[in-house]
Amino acid sequence: MNDLSKIPVTVITGFLGSGKTTLIRHLMTNAGGRKLAVLVNEFGTVGVDGDILKSCAIDDCPAENIVELANGCICCTVADDFIPTIEALMELPTRPDHILIETSGLALPKPLLKAFDWPAIRSKITVDGVIALADAEAVAAGRFAADEHAVDEQRKADESLDHETPLSEVFEDQISCADIILMSKADLAGDEGLGRARMVIEAESPRKIPILSMSEGVIDPSVILGLNAKAEDDLAARPSHHDGHDDHEHDDFETIVVPMPEIADPAALTAAIERLANEQHILRVKGYVAVEGKPMRLLVQAVGARVRHQYDRPWGADARQGHLVVIAEHDHIDTAAIRAVLGA
Repeated sequence: MNDLSKIPVTVITGFLGSGKTTLIRHLMTNAGGRKLAVLVNEFGTVGVDGDILKSCAIDDCPAENIVELANGCICCTVADDFIPTIEALMELPTRPDHILIETSGLALPKPLLKAFDWPAIRSKITVDGVIALADAEAVAAGRFAADEHAVDEQRKADESLDHETPLSEVFEDQISCADIILMSKADLAGDEGLGRARMVIEAESPRKIPILSMSEGVIDPSVILGLNAKAEDDLAARPSHHDGHDDHEHDDFETIVVPMPEIADPAALTAAIERLANEQHILRVKGYVAVEGKPMRLLVQAVGARVRHQYDRPWGADARQGHLVVIAEHDHIDTAAIRAVLGA
C-alpha cells in the first residue's frame, strides 16, 4: 500500500452482546498478512472489550495498535476523541493496512460515518464497509418486537404517544446502515430461529444486502473485509431515525460500575445476574471477578439472562479487585438493588 492510498476502515456495529469483540478477535488472528489497528468504543467509564482484545494481540495487530475510548459514544465526541485517535493510528510507526472500529452496543453508526467527511481525515481513510451483528437467537424470539397489546392499551390512553422503544430504534438504525449483516450465535438459534431472524432483518433493511449466519465469531475475513463500499459517500442510502438531527442522546440508557469482592461460587454469580435480567431488565453485564483460590481472572459476559464466564488470564501483579459493568435502560436501573443482588 503506497502512502497516497486511503486506509480502509471497517465499522463493526451491533446491539449489546451480539458478538462484536469475538468477531474482532477472529479477524485479528486471521488477518491474512494485513497489519491491523483496532479502535474500541465503550459506553461506560470502565473498558472491558479493549482489555480482552489486547490480551489477544499478535504481530499483525500488536497491543499498541489497539486503542480504547471509554465513557462516551465516539459519534458524539468526534472532535475531542475520534479524530485525534484516528490520526494517531495513522501515524503509527508501521502504518496499518486496515482499521477496525468496534462501536458500543448503543451507538448509532450513521453519525459516525458522517465524521469521515472531516477534512483532517477524509483524504486519508475510507469506510470499507459497515458490518452489523444481530443476535439471531434474540431476534428470532422477538426481543425487539413491540408488545402489540400493550401498545394498543397505551394508544387508547394517549394517542400522541410514540410507542417505539429506544432499543428498537438502535437496532433498526444499525441494520439500516449496514453493508453486510451477520446473524451471530447461529448455533443457539437453530435453522428455524435463523429463518425467523432473517425475516425480521429483511423487513427492517431499506435495501437488499447480504445476510449471513455466524457462530463464535468465525467467518472468512475476505467476506467482510475489502468491500470498498465508500460508505461515507453513500449516506443517503442509509436512513436513520435521527436524520435531520445534529446529535442524538444516550439518556435512555445508563451504565454503572459495580466493584466486586472475591466470590466463592461462579454459579451463584450467574444466578444473581440471571435474577437481575429477569427482575430489573438488565441489558448487559460484563467485567472481571476474582474467585477464591483461583489465580486466574474470571471474565463474565452476559446478555440478558444468558451468562457466560471463563478464566482468561492470571491476575499477576494486578490487585485482585473485580468489577462488573451493568447497562440498562434508564428507567429500569436501581443501583442499590443491583449491588445488593450481586453481593457488592
